[in-house]
Amino acid sequence: MDENHGGDSTNDNDVGINESNDELASISARNNILALMDSFIEQIFEIRKTLLGVSISALILAPIAIGLSIYLIRHPSFFAVMEIENEFGTVLAFLLGAVISISSIWLFAGIRQYMKIGSWNKRYREFRAEKEQMDRKLASQYELE
Repeated sequence: MDENHGGDSTNDNDVGINESNDELASISARNNILALMDSFIEQIFEIRKTLLGVSISALILAPIAIGLSIYLIRHPSFFAVMEIENEFGTVLAFLLGAVISISSIWLFAGIRQYMKIGSWNKRYREFRAEKEQMDRKLASQYELE
């Protein structure tokens, strides 16, 4: 009987150790996931700066391209060039139309992206504030500071 009792005691210890190891592994996995998510969000925030630059360039350069194209099309000598240079005039008219079309799309995309970045920025600040508040709460709750 002592052997069985001793064997049961060892099994109980093994079960307790296994449960403890499983719990530590679970906590470690959660911490790794949270750290990974924090890293991912920080990377997105850095990419946001690049996207902001692209959207601002669209807001500046697209109207300039549209304005120049319209100026060229409305210029009195444009029609003279189209009459004198048949093939070149046609290609020039097509290219100016393409510039206006593409620049309009670029301008629309830039405005849309700029608005989305602004709303993302607000949500990111809210996330950071909530995260810091939770970190302070956990630190004070478990007396980590």
